[in-house]
Amino acid sequence: MSETLNLTSIDTDRIIEMAWDDRTSFDAIKRQFGFTEQRVIDLMRREMKLSSFKMWRERVQGRKSKHEKHTGHPFLRFKCSRQKQISLNKISKRN
Repeated sequence: MSETLNLTSIDTDRIIEMAWDDRTSFDAIKRQFGFTEQRVIDLMRREMKLSSFKMWRERVQGRKSKHEKHTGHPFLRFKCSRQKQISLNKISKRN
């Protein structure tokens, strides 16, 4: 959990954004941030309003697209429309 405390607000927002996206698997979040599915759930529970968390959990629970082993697409990853280029998980160019 101490790693969670060291996250920047940008990283936290990014994980939440990726978790909300239907196409981004928990495996992609783990590769990029080192967060297991359970740690993502804990982060979402802590950072979101209870009603928003419950709505999100209901959406993702049992959803095949959130698990690469069920999708057949191991390299799906989230890319925000505001994002230009990623270098070591940091946006290198901003407008």
